[in-house]
Amino acid sequence: MTSETGFDHKLYGLFPQPRKQPDEGLKELERVWETPRGWKIITAVNNNYIGFWYVVTSFLFFLLAGILALGMRVQLAAPMQDFMSPDTFNQFFTMHGTIMMFLFAVPAVEAIGVMLLPQMLSARDLPFPRLSAYAFWAYLIGGLSFFASLFIGAAPDGGWFMYPPLTSTAFSPGIAVDFWLLGIGFIEISAIAGAIEIIVGVLRTRAPNMTLDRMPMFAWAMLVFGVMIIIAFPAVILCTLLLEAERMFNWPLFDPTRGGDPLLWQHLFWFFGHPEVYIIFLPAAGLMSMMVATIARTELVGYRLNVLALVATGFISFGVWAHHMFTVGMPRVSTGYFSAASMAVSLPAGIQVFCWIATLASGKIRWSTPALFVVGSIVIFVMGGLTGVMLGMVPFDWQAHDTYFVVAHLHYVLIGGMVLPMFAAFYYWTPMVSRTPLSERIGRWVFWLMFSGLHITFLPMHLSGLMGMPRRVYTYLPGRGLDLLNLVSTIGAFIFALGVLVFLYDCARNFRFTAKGPDAGNIFGGGTLEWLPAGLYSTRSIPVVHSREPLWDNPELSREVEEGRHMLPDTATGTRETLITSPVKAEPQYIQLMPGPSIWPLVAAIFTASFFMSLTVQAYPFAAFSAVVTLAAILRWLWDTDAPLAVEQAEVGGGIVLPVTVTGASSHSWWALNILMIVIGMIGALAVFAFFFLYGSSPEVWIAAPALGQTAMIAGMYLGVLALLWAGRRVLRARAGRVAGDLPWVLVMAGALLATWALYCDITGWLDAGLDPTATSMGAIVFMFMALQGQVVIVSLIMVVYLAFREARGLVTTPHNVTMDIVARFTGFVAVQGLVFTIVPRLFPGA
Repeated sequence: MTSETGFDHKLYGLFPQPRKQPDEGLKELERVWETPRGWKIITAVNNNYIGFWYVVTSFLFFLLAGILALGMRVQLAAPMQDFMSPDTFNQFFTMHGTIMMFLFAVPAVEAIGVMLLPQMLSARDLPFPRLSAYAFWAYLIGGLSFFASLFIGAAPDGGWFMYPPLTSTAFSPGIAVDFWLLGIGFIEISAIAGAIEIIVGVLRTRAPNMTLDRMPMFAWAMLVFGVMIIIAFPAVILCTLLLEAERMFNWPLFDPTRGGDPLLWQHLFWFFGHPEVYIIFLPAAGLMSMMVATIARTELVGYRLNVLALVATGFISFGVWAHHMFTVGMPRVSTGYFSAASMAVSLPAGIQVFCWIATLASGKIRWSTPALFVVGSIVIFVMGGLTGVMLGMVPFDWQAHDTYFVVAHLHYVLIGGMVLPMFAAFYYWTPMVSRTPLSERIGRWVFWLMFSGLHITFLPMHLSGLMGMPRRVYTYLPGRGLDLLNLVSTIGAFIFALGVLVFLYDCARNFRFTAKGPDAGNIFGGGTLEWLPAGLYSTRSIPVVHSREPLWDNPELSREVEEGRHMLPDTATGTRETLITSPVKAEPQYIQLMPGPSIWPLVAAIFTASFFMSLTVQAYPFAAFSAVVTLAAILRWLWDTDAPLAVEQAEVGGGIVLPVTVTGASSHSWWALNILMIVIGMIGALAVFAFFFLYGSSPEVWIAAPALGQTAMIAGMYLGVLALLWAGRRVLRARAGRVAGDLPWVLVMAGALLATWALYCDITGWLDAGLDPTATSMGAIVFMFMALQGQVVIVSLIMVVYLAFREARGLVTTPHNVTMDIVARFTGFVAVQGLVFTIVPRLFPGA
C-alpha cells in the first residue's frame, strides 16, 4: 500500500547492512559533521554546541537577575533602609523583571528545545542550523549589551512593562527607555527566529513513522510554544515600535492631548504578556510529562488529553490579556468576559497536573533528584495556580492589585511551573551531554534548599500583600506589621540562592561536556530517542518509529541504529543532510542538504546588535553602516544554500531513493516563509487593531481620507503586483528543465517596483490631504501603517536584487528553484499587506 506521499509502508522495517562497512560509514559521518577546532569553534552551527551555549547563556542571565533580586531583598529587609537609592531600586526591579521574562525564561526553554529536539526526533539537526546560530549570537550579544546598561547609567527604570505616559519623553527624557525598547525588540527577533526553527523542525524533521500521535510530549509542547511565540511576540514588537516612534519622531500614539491613549500600550503589551506566562510553562510541562513517565516507569496517563490540554492552553491564553487590566475602568461586560476566561485557562493546566499525579500513582516511583524536583514543582505550581484563580475574580483583584500578593502569585507560578522543572531537566538530561552525571547526593541538597527557600521567601508575601504592602516600592514605614514578614522573605531569598550556588558547585565538580550522546548515559531508564548512541550527526542511522517509547518497546533499537539498519546510515550525498518527512504521518519525502559551519551568522548578529545600539544613542551614520554589513553577512550565508545540485536523488537505505530537494508546499523553506509571513502579518493585524482603538478613543481627530479614485488606483497597483507574480510563475513552469532566463525574475522585479510606487502614491496622497503624523493620533497610526509597509517593500527589493545576481550567475534553474519561489511569494505578501493598509484607513473611519 502506498500513501499520499508515495512512500511504501511495507518498507517500514529493518534494512540490510549499509552499503559501506560500519567503520567506513561512521568515519565518513564524523568527517562530514566535524566541528572546527580552536578559535573557529565560534563558527559551529551544530545543535549540540549551539544548544549547549544557549542553555548556559540563559542560565547566566538567571544568575544575574537573581543577584538583582537579592539586592532588592536586602533593601526591603527592614523599614527605611538606605542600602540603595530609589532610582537604583527602580533600575534593579526593572532589570530583574526584564531579564527574567525576556532574557531567561523564554530563551531558556527555547535553548533546551534546540538542544534536545533533534535527538528526540532523531534528526541530524534542526532544519536551519545557521538561523539557530544567528538567534543564539544575537541573544548573547544583545542580552549582555542590555545588562551593561546598569553600569553606564542607562538602565531603564519604568518597570519591565514600561507603561506610558511614565515612559514618555516628558517623564523619561534620557536614553534609558530607548535602550529598553530597542534592546527588547532586538531580542524578540532572536526569539522569533528560534520559534521558526522549532516549528519547522518538529513538523518536518521527525523520524520516519513518528506520527503526531507518537511524538514525545516535549515536541508537542515546543510546537505549541513556537506557534504561541509567532502570534504573541509581534504584539510586543509593535508596541515597542509605537512607543519609540512617539519618543523619536513625536508621533502622539499614547499622548491623550493629541488623540492618543496610554491604554493602547496595555492592550498590546498584555496580549503578549499573559500568553508569555504559558509560553514559559508549556515547554516545562512537556519536560515534566516525559520525566514523570520515566520516574514512574510507565507510559504517561492521558497522552492525548495532555496534547489537547497543551493546545487548549495556548488557544485560551490569548483571550485573557485584560486579566491584568481590571482596575483601568473597563466596561463591566469586558471584565466579566476576561474573568471567565481566566477561570477557563486553569482547566487544561489542571488536566496536565492530574495526568502527572495519575502517572506517578499508577507506577512505582524511583526517588531520584529529578523525581524530587518534579514532585516539588507540582506542589508549588498548584499553589500558584490557586492564587491565580483568586486574582481572576474581579472584586478580589481590585483589592490585591499591585500588592505583594501578586508578586507571590507570579513567583509561585513561574518557579513551580518553569524553574524547578528546568532544574529537574538538568539532572535528568545531563548524562546526555556530560561524561559524568551530576551528583544525586548534592542534588538533594539543591532541591531542599530551593524548595524551602521559595516558601520562606514568597509565602509571607501573600500576607504582606493582603495587609496592604504595595509592590515596586523601595521602602516602607515601621510599625505596620510588615517588618518581620519582609525580614523572613529576605532570609528565604538567600536560602534559595544558596541552593543555586550548591548547584553551581555540583556542575563545576561533575559536569564535563561531550558532543557524543549516551552509550550508557541513560541512568534513569528513559524510553525516547534522545537516549540512542549519538554523535554530532545525531544517530548513526535514523530509526523507524512504531511507538511513543521506542527504547522500552524495542530493547535492540540502539544496536540496530548503530549497525546502520535504519534510514540514512551513511552520507547519501557526501555532505551534511537529514530526512524531511511529512507533517502528519512522518513519511520520508526528501533529503535536505544541511549548511555547515560559518562565520556569517556571528557577523550578522554582531552588526544587528550594533545597528540597534547605534539607534539608541542616535548615531545614525554608524547604524546605516551596521545595517549594510548585517545585510551583506546574511546574504553571504544564504548564497550557497540554493546552488544547482550535482545529484537530484539519493538512496537512504534499503533501496529507497528520495529526491534531494523540492520546492512548493512540500519544502521546509515553504513552511518557514509562511511562518515568517504570519509574524509580519500579526504585526500588521495588531496595527489595524490600534487604528480602530485610537479611533474609538478620539474620533474627533480623524480627518477625511484622500479621494476615492486615488484609493482605487493604489489598490489596482497592488493587484497588478499579484498579476505579474502569477505570470512569472507560469513562465517558470513552462521552461521546465532549462535555465530560467530573464523573464521570470524581471516580472518579479516589476512587481516589487510597482509595490514601491504604490507606497509612494499612498504617502503623497495622505500628505496632500493634510495629514501630519506629529499632530494627531490618526496621522501617527496611518504613517505607522506606511512605515510598516515600507519595511517589507525594502526587504522585497533586496530579495529581488539578490535574485537578479543569482540569475546572472546561471543559478536560477527550472522548474524547481527555492530562491525564486521565496522571493515571488514574499512579494505577493507585500502586495496583500499593502492592500489592507491602503483600504483600512481610506475606506473606514475618516473616509
